[in-house]
Amino acid sequence: MLNNKTILITGGTGSFGNHFVEYVLKNYTPNKIIIYSRDEYKQFIMANKFKEYKDVMRFFIGDVRDKERLKRALNGVDYVIHAAAMKQVPACEYNPIEAVRTNIEGAMNVVDAVLDSDSVEKVVALSTDKSVNPINLYGGTKLVSDKLFIAANAYVGKRNLNFSVVRYGNVAGSRGSVIPFFKSIIDSGKKELPITDYRMTRFWISLDKGVDLVIKALLEAKGGETFISKIPSFKITDLATAMLPNCEMQEVGIREGEKLHEIMITREDSVNTYEYDNHYIIYPHFTWWKKDCIIPGGTVVPSGFEYSSDNNSEWLTVEQLQENIHQLL
Repeated sequence: MLNNKTILITGGTGSFGNHFVEYVLKNYTPNKIIIYSRDEYKQFIMANKFKEYKDVMRFFIGDVRDKERLKRALNGVDYVIHAAAMKQVPACEYNPIEAVRTNIEGAMNVVDAVLDSDSVEKVVALSTDKSVNPINLYGGTKLVSDKLFIAANAYVGKRNLNFSVVRYGNVAGSRGSVIPFFKSIIDSGKKELPITDYRMTRFWISLDKGVDLVIKALLEAKGGETFISKIPSFKITDLATAMLPNCEMQEVGIREGEKLHEIMITREDSVNTYEYDNHYIIYPHFTWWKKDCIIPGGTVVPSGFEYSSDNNSEWLTVEQLQENIHQLL
């Protein structure tokens, strides 16, 4: 599928971009992979990491806020993965206009630039659980971004082009996630870990799962779908025990903009959601979308179904968490 294709990844120097590039170079023979981002130092690091693929890798300095630069970068591109975003909740709260410009206006620019392109066939936008019933600005901007990419399918006409979304929570071990935070405390010699709320639960998703979901969207999407992986849940107290057995835990309270549990699919979306062996798909509900676009092999979920980290059917034990963490660190 990706053989002889040119792929552009916005925000491609992040954790996802690095892992996605590794996967593609290992399993396919792409024509080019274009990393589009604004951090020249991270591009320098990434270029050295993949220096044996210098004939394939390309690095564009650019910001998703700059539509004209995006248009230049999209020349000859077949597939676009949109990973660029402001993701830190406190940073978005303190700099709301900047979050809007990157996460919403940047998404609009990607959509417009792709629609003006003659070559792009598929666009997959990375979303987050925080866009579901959002309670912070980051989640609000990503909700708007998701809506923009889904609605973009109404403007493709008869072109061989579609836009889809993949949704997952914080990737285990990524920057800003709780695992490196706990590890830094443990490395300092402390025996107590701060717990925001003893009842808190989260989904566990690895970078491998995140990449798999994007590949699935590239393979299967017909336009407007939101793909969600089936992934296990864990209790935050079990994670603390897995990282520091017999540790003391101090409940410090939920931070502003933080949820007690993660939600991937709401009850309201259940009427348009189909369950497959390893994932769910929320289909669009627009006049331009036709039911014959439903991907075979799925069944509609029960009315009122909700996919939340606290009502999951699969849970990680302390031992399983320890094994997974060992593979990360």
